[in-house]
Amino acid sequence: MSRIGNKTITIPAGCEVSVSDSNEVTVKGPKGTLSRQFNPLITIKVEGAEVNCTRANEEKHTKQLHGTTRALIHNMIVGTTEGFQKTLEIVGIGYKAAMQGNKLNMSIGYSHDINVDVEEGIKIEVPNPTTIVVSGIDKQRVGEVAAQIRSYRKPEPYKGKGIRYQGEHVAHKEGKTAAAG
Repeated sequence: MSRIGNKTITIPAGCEVSVSDSNEVTVKGPKGTLSRQFNPLITIKVEGAEVNCTRANEEKHTKQLHGTTRALIHNMIVGTTEGFQKTLEIVGIGYKAAMQGNKLNMSIGYSHDINVDVEEGIKIEVPNPTTIVVSGIDKQRVGEVAAQIRSYRKPEPYKGKGIRYQGEHVAHKEGKTAAAG
């Protein structure tokens, strides 16, 4: 029994959800439009201001798809109405970031600056030199862009320098100690 898959999704005001015959769901909201193709084993029905997902059989693969499909549709609705955002923090002396036109420029301890192109549908803001905010309507793409930016300088375990998610705990290791003897 999929507890997530059986939950109904409430469609907020100002948001439209439509399902085509080929199981393609299109969500239109105030922030934009998202569209995604889903497996035909899951039946998606829009009834009034609610969306319901039902599965065709009780096989393991179908049960797995059931909860995933419902969660993806819910994320599409939340993304088009509210949007998603990830905040990254830069820790380290001299480490900083700035927007230069449509590129994110980061100085993070290498001999050269790192330039990241901002892709379509993603918005990157730098409110101060040590904070990067990645936002957009597609939860997966926001997470991927934030992970890509973090991968340029992951937090190291000795001093904690690097790029981390806001609120991320970095486990610190003890450094070398003088030899006794």
